Amino acid sequence: MIKIAITIRNRLAITKKCILALKKHSKLQHQIYLFNNLTNHLLKEHFEYTYNLLNQGLITQATFNTPDSTFKAFSKATSLNAFGLMHEQDPQKDSYFFLVFLDNDVIVTPGWDEVLYVAWKYVNSTKLANIKVITQLRSGMKCTGITKHSVAGHRAHIGSLGGSALWSTRSNFFRDVGFINLRELVNYDKRHDQIYWRLMGQKTQGKDYILGLETNLGYHCGPEAGSICNVLTKHRKDGNKLDIIKFEAQEENIEKLSFDEFYKMIKSDPRMNRGW
Repeated sequence: MIKIAITIRNRLAITKKCILALKKHSKLQHQIYLFNNLTNHLLKEHFEYTYNLLNQGLITQATFNTPDSTFKAFSKATSLNAFGLMHEQDPQKDSYFFLVFLDNDVIVTPGWDEVLYVAWKYVNSTKLANIKVITQLRSGMKCTGITKHSVAGHRAHIGSLGGSALWSTRSNFFRDVGFINLRELVNYDKRHDQIYWRLMGQKTQGKDYILGLETNLGYHCGPEAGSICNVLTKHRKDGNKLDIIKFEAQEENIEKLSFDEFYKMIKSDPRMNRGW
């Protein structure tokens, strides 16, 4: 069993594709925890969609956040802190294979979770205690040295940095690495990753802490769906920034495609193959 935390803000159409991909392409039993943060477009439709997921038993928990419940800090960091605090209360917390942090604009590939399962078994068996995160190589990782690792039939590199659009961690990640101090992220729309880079670097005493696999675990669809963080950061002083992140044209284009049509499109689109 694995736990998957998905952070959402607007972009309902890509969220639907994200969760469909999890249901179609996952091999391991999993629980999905949704954190819907500050959505200001199609909010009623978001509730209706989430209700249907809950009613069908497809997700384990759904949380809808406001500026007050995110303490005006970067909502992704607030949500993942909440996910970690909740996980730490689970009497079975150490029985999960791994945890996953997933952005709602990432579409996982067939068998993605089995690859991660094998990767964590490899890391644990070879006693690579400094590895705190496993993801795919094309995630902004900074690699050092020559790789000597082959995992699940894929070359694997050890390095640092790397975007958290799809991070897998051990089940004790929050006890081991810690939680983000949200005071550092008040009035920010980014920097979750950078703070965790610092925390992981401190925990490993400067050693590399991330393993990147030379394979696509997921396609990052921000170029097609729109990037909330980038737009809010670029237009942070604009009075109409909340209208800009509705991405109405993108919503319409993604919604009209079936999952199979959309997946075929992103597999062949070089923008989605550059990682994140």
